[in-house]
Amino acid sequence: MSGLRVSVHTVPPIPCVDHVSHRQNTTWSPETCTLIYSENEAVLVDTAITINQNKDLVEWIGKTAPGRKLSYIYITHGHADHFLGLPLLLQHFPEAKAVATKATVCHIEQQISEEGFSAWLAFFPGDQLSTQHRLPEALPSNNQFLLEGRWVFEAIECGHSDTFDSTVLWVPDLRLAVCGDVVYGDVHQMLFEANTPEKREEWIRAVEKVEALNPVYVVPGHRNADEMDGIWHLEATKKYIRDFMGLLEQKPQTVSELYSAMMAKYPNRFNPMVLGWGCAGAHLSGEVPSAT
Repeated sequence: MSGLRVSVHTVPPIPCVDHVSHRQNTTWSPETCTLIYSENEAVLVDTAITINQNKDLVEWIGKTAPGRKLSYIYITHGHADHFLGLPLLLQHFPEAKAVATKATVCHIEQQISEEGFSAWLAFFPGDQLSTQHRLPEALPSNNQFLLEGRWVFEAIECGHSDTFDSTVLWVPDLRLAVCGDVVYGDVHQMLFEANTPEKREEWIRAVEKVEALNPVYVVPGHRNADEMDGIWHLEATKKYIRDFMGLLEQKPQTVSELYSAMMAKYPNRFNPMVLGWGCAGAHLSGEVPSAT
C-alpha cells in the first residue's frame, strides 16, 4: 500500500482582459494545483498565476500537509498561468526545488522574455502578476525524480496539446496522472495554438499517451471546482477536439459561425472566451476565411 496521498487545489476563476478576441467581461478559467505528499515530504504540481492566488496556494499547502517539507515543484508546461507563482512559492518554501523537462524550461524562457511576458501582463493589468521570475531546473535525461529516495515521479512528454512540449506527471504508486493542459475538465479547451489539423491530432495522441498509462486518477489542468479527477476526462477531452475538427470539415465561413456551432454542442462548458480564441486560431491558420 502506498504511503502517498494526493489533494487538489482548484484556483478559482478571476476576471481578465481578453486582448485576443476582445470580448467584454471575460474570465480566466479555473486551474488545478496538485499536492502529492507522504508523512514527511511533498511535491506540488503547477502554481497559480496571480500574486493573490499564489498566496492562497501557500496557505492551502500549509493546511493540507502541515509539517511536511515541500521538496519539489513540478511545472507541466510553459504557459505562465502554471508557473508564475514560483518566486512566491520558493520564498515560502526555500528547500523546494522547482523542476521541469528541458523543453518546458526552454518554453518558460520564451514566456518570460519581454515580448512573451507583455502578453500576460495585458491579461492581468496593474500589479496582479509577479514581475520576478524563477526558472525551474531541467530534469535528468530519464525525466524522473524521487521523493524520499523511494517514490518515483516521472514526466511523460506528450508533444503538442494546447501548447507545444506539454507533459504529464505520472506517479505510478498512486496510478495518478497530473495532466496539466493535456487534459481538460468541463471548461472550454484552448485551441488557439492547436490551430492546424496536425496539431489537433497530436493533442489527441497526447491524451492517448495518458490512456496507455492506465491511470486510476486523472487531474485536468483546468476544471471546475466541483469536478472529480477521473478517467472520463480523457475521452471528453478527445471528443471536444474531434467535435471542433468535425465542424471545421463543414467549412464554416466565419469565426462567428464556428463559435456558434461549437457553443450549440457545448452550451454548459465554462468560459466561452477560450472557445473564441480557438475559433480565432482557425481563422489565423486559414481554415476559416472571415474573422467576423
